[in-house]
Amino acid sequence: MQRLQLQSLLYSLVLLLIVSCKSYQLTDAQPVKTSEKTVENLYFSSGEDYVYKCQMDIYKNHVSGILIIKKLNETTHRVAMTSDFGNKLIDFEISENDFKLNYVLPDLDKKIIINFLKNDFRELLKRKFPVSESFENKDAKIFLSKADNRAYYLFFNKNDGLLKSIIYTKNNKEKIDFTFEAKKHIFADSLNLRHKDFKINIKLFQITETEQN
Repeated sequence: MQRLQLQSLLYSLVLLLIVSCKSYQLTDAQPVKTSEKTVENLYFSSGEDYVYKCQMDIYKNHVSGILIIKKLNETTHRVAMTSDFGNKLIDFEISENDFKLNYVLPDLDKKIIINFLKNDFRELLKRKFPVSESFENKDAKIFLSKADNRAYYLFFNKNDGLLKSIIYTKNNKEKIDFTFEAKKHIFADSLNLRHKDFKINIKLFQITETEQN
């Protein structure tokens, strides 16, 4: 059953080339002045293990398992996923500029799958964002960070200061929405990663909260 799911997953990924997405525009927000030069996503900044129940939906295919994210140093994280039955699916180390694949299940060892996971987790684990512009709406402070043809909109809740979402765009096209639920700045209780141009959705749910300092 698991092998059939993985094969179906690959076939669905191949079909992603036929879809497109719209230009992104920030709405219901006003530009404001700010002294912030850099903002950060601190949710994966602790040296302790982040352990989540992981659900991936790609078109009509569903894959679930356990995902562990561990910070190895200031630039690199290790990401490992096992199936619900405890079988290792993939294990890799990733930073903003490097990627090392430690293990991948043969059924998942396809370039298109590896690239999706590499790109998605590279954006998720990106920590520092130089501020280009700032905005505000009734609920959030919004910071725009630009880098080449990429842009990130980071939404911080006005009440508790926690990062609630990141919208990643490329060539002014909305690519990925990251939505967080959290009670602490360094630990997200849940995460929803949703592609805008592909029918891909990754959800993470806390299993055990690590001891945080």
